[in-house]
Amino acid sequence: MPFDLILANALLPDLGDKPLAIAVADGRIAAIGREVPVAAVVEDAGGRLVLPGFVESHIHLDKACILERCRAEGSLAEAIAEVSRLKHDFSQADIAARAERVLRMAIMQGTTRMRTHAEIDTRIGLRGFHALQRLKRDYAFAIDLEICVFPQEGLTNDPGAEDLLVAACEAGADLVGGCPYTDKDPDEQIARIFAIARRFDLDVDFHLDFDLDPGWTHLDAVIAATEANGWQGRVAVGHVTKLSAMPRERVMDYAAKMARAGVALTVLPATDLFLMGRGQDHLVPRGVAPAHVLAGAGVTCSLATNNVMNPFTPFGDASLMRMANLYANAAQLGRRAELALCLDMVTSQPARLMRCEGYGIAVGNEADLIVVDAHDPAGAVSGIAPVVMGFKRGVKTFERPLPRLLTPAI
Repeated sequence: MPFDLILANALLPDLGDKPLAIAVADGRIAAIGREVPVAAVVEDAGGRLVLPGFVESHIHLDKACILERCRAEGSLAEAIAEVSRLKHDFSQADIAARAERVLRMAIMQGTTRMRTHAEIDTRIGLRGFHALQRLKRDYAFAIDLEICVFPQEGLTNDPGAEDLLVAACEAGADLVGGCPYTDKDPDEQIARIFAIARRFDLDVDFHLDFDLDPGWTHLDAVIAATEANGWQGRVAVGHVTKLSAMPRERVMDYAAKMARAGVALTVLPATDLFLMGRGQDHLVPRGVAPAHVLAGAGVTCSLATNNVMNPFTPFGDASLMRMANLYANAAQLGRRAELALCLDMVTSQPARLMRCEGYGIAVGNEADLIVVDAHDPAGAVSGIAPVVMGFKRGVKTFERPLPRLLTPAI
């Protein structure tokens, strides 16, 4: 019986150095081998690297592309205040249009699964959440989108925000998040977020420890709450830039605790580099948590975009290949195995963090595939290799023709 799709001449480094054919049936990988069987559709990877789709584990679609409306950009506190000022006037249609712009960017950069955060509070209500729900439905053909609702500006200090979080969970939010460092009672916020997670059986994703003072941390409280609630493997923490200010011995201590508790780490290189260390005019710290170190100690680690074109990050194109390269630069990683790990932290590790089922290039898994103009993982990261085409459940969703140099006739 013919297959639905054959992706021929696909280079899969884990399976050797010769191009292979990937056969797809009913949206899943049905076979991988050297022979090219009969199929309704045949696509040629041209001997290029084929990867499972990128996994974006932390992005804010609801406040993307607002840079032209902003009066300031600079510190974290200024960025939060600026978005707080603006979001009173965000309409659902406005949020959807801006979010859609970035979502389309991400898809055409090779992302096939995404976790977006949605701010829920008494200023924005559920408008952002509902806008993202619509996009989740409209773009299901190309990307699996999950929505994490969270109180960016605090929970205990914003009466009514908790009721709105609960309403969003009742309306289908995929997980719940927190932001303890903006709350007047961080420990109480952590406890309440876990209570909501238990009530609705949801995973948890915290914005955490977003500064460079190693003298205090909320990481201990999150680890303790994870273990107390039996939520191991269901909790992620984003930023945790304090880890970049700690000596290696203390980082390794936290790595052991996080690995034991099943608490994953997401590092946001573009935002962390842009916002951290602004109080110094020389020897400015990078402020990027050493994800590669924690990954080596058994912590599930991912690299993600966070923000695009807003006061938190006034640039971006939603390319996770570029983010992997940026992290490698900031962390001073250049060996082939290190670069391959950076690619792993935008593919298989965030898939593990998000508990994605059926992910990866193996028979029986979903046929979420991207073709990259490179021949090996390390070369893809070092060269910020472009994605040439992509497939979601075996259906081609985009293509990006490579540039062609037009040489003059002699």
